[in-house]
Amino acid sequence: MEKNSKIYVAGHRGMVGSAICRELVRQGYENLITKTHSELDLTEQNDVRRFFDEEKPEYVFLAAAKVGGIVANSEALADFMYENMIMEMNVIHAAYENGCKKLEFLGSSCIYPKFAPQPMKEDCLLTSSLEETNEAYALAKISGLKYCEYLNRQYGTDYISVMPTNLYGPNDNYHPTHSHVLPALIRRFHEAKEQNLPSVTCWGDGSPLREFLYVDDLANLCVFLMNNYSGDETVNAGTGKELSIKTLTELVAEVVDYKGEIKWDTSKPNGTPRKLLDVSKATNLGWTYKTELKEGIKLTYQDFLNNPRRAER
Repeated sequence: MEKNSKIYVAGHRGMVGSAICRELVRQGYENLITKTHSELDLTEQNDVRRFFDEEKPEYVFLAAAKVGGIVANSEALADFMYENMIMEMNVIHAAYENGCKKLEFLGSSCIYPKFAPQPMKEDCLLTSSLEETNEAYALAKISGLKYCEYLNRQYGTDYISVMPTNLYGPNDNYHPTHSHVLPALIRRFHEAKEQNLPSVTCWGDGSPLREFLYVDDLANLCVFLMNNYSGDETVNAGTGKELSIKTLTELVAEVVDYKGEIKWDTSKPNGTPRKLLDVSKATNLGWTYKTELKEGIKLTYQDFLNNPRRAER
């Protein structure tokens, strides 16, 4: 990408999209296109086609998505599948129709099989069944990355995809039931501290292992890949490090300074037992993460304290 290249960031108000915009500005890219949902509904094919026809972006970062944690995914399977699939197909196809030079599709590590060999390499995709609780979202994301691959193979496009591990950081969603685990824990412990509650109850038994990547590190990788990678296979985005949900919970409680007891409700689901990405591909390309987990949680907690959306129910 040239510094004056016309770059469209889809989903610029979300955690990932806003981080990509920050990183592009930090690196001196000056010609960014963004549209709010009210300005452009990505589920409306004619509107998306009109936008691409008028704006003709040269590069596209496709970070727009309907996202949520275990509860949201399991309660709205059809919504998660439909909205994500139609958004990504509309954007990718319109980019192709309008001769976009390069597109980068943002997926999720949930695309990999529930019991994939650990750490998960990019080539384990579609080798066995998915985790049931987020199967609909995973299928939509798999469709997006495969459509990019098929366009490359059939029409010679240069469309790539990146699959992040669990993300966290500024501009996250702290909704009490529809957020992912780390922002949900931040909110829960903060409110417990404010209310002086003697204990906080968390889902499952704390045994699942998870990997977390600070969203600004992901944004740095996204720009790096746009400039340095072409290929049909996706690229994993992570740290290559994992910890148990129990350890994560204790770390968040420490950062928030909650002193009460942590209890576990084993009647609730744990989710996938382990989800560690093999990040050797990104490493071999010359990229590595910068933000360690505790420092990232501190930065995220400060964002939570300054984020007016945290009061939403």
